[in-house]
Amino acid sequence: MVHGKIDTEGLSFDYILADVEELNRRASNNDLDVTKLSYFAFAFISDNYQLLNSGSALGYKCGPLLISKKDIPLAELKKYSVAIPGKHTTANFLFSIAFPDATNKKEILFSDIEDAILQDKVDAGVIIHENRFTYGQKGLVKLIDLGEYWESQTEMPIPLGGIAIKRSLADEIKKKVDRVIRRSVEYAFANPRSAYDFIKSNAQEMNEEVMYKHIELYVNKFSIDLGEEGKNAVDTMYKKAIQQGIIHHLADDIFVRI
Repeated sequence: MVHGKIDTEGLSFDYILADVEELNRRASNNDLDVTKLSYFAFAFISDNYQLLNSGSALGYKCGPLLISKKDIPLAELKKYSVAIPGKHTTANFLFSIAFPDATNKKEILFSDIEDAILQDKVDAGVIIHENRFTYGQKGLVKLIDLGEYWESQTEMPIPLGGIAIKRSLADEIKKKVDRVIRRSVEYAFANPRSAYDFIKSNAQEMNEEVMYKHIELYVNKFSIDLGEEGKNAVDTMYKKAIQQGIIHHLADDIFVRI
């Protein structure tokens, strides 16, 4: 899509690379026409944005992990400080669902959480993205897989991140963007090496093995199309959040109709 390898139907895109919580904040300010964001963050901006059907990160056994330097009894977690990768991340939502009494949280950039634990700035941390492949190499231990917890409660895939588009845009533009993103993901599946240089240049310190494990874990059939299974999982997340008083409002018609 960015490099013109597919038909963009006359659309052009200025792309911005940023940490997910930075994108969440920018969306809350209504800054971006189209943006990747945490599904949890979407709940707070649903009056201004809708969710696209393509480009999402959902799946099984791919959720955030709660880690620490040593074993901590989960029943006593409320006594400890926990790093989260952002207030409006789905990681924080899943942690809040599992441990509603653990409120001593510190927001830390996702890529810095492991070091924060090692330096005793926090007792534990919720990690996402590539860090789930590297924490063990640093001597850290897993306390709980929050994705497995979600699946045990719902038997549904974990809605991590989606792509939102401004409600104020014309319906035809929304549908067109949805089609273009789907086409881009399908092209990437058919030509897996095509995006290698672009991914590698933006993968920070990620080595090639971790990079491909990351892609294999988070890019799947839901990235092409949410489908009914994906949409049900997203709806379930918001219902649980409303039931527990974590969010108080969600706009109607949250998905772009294709």
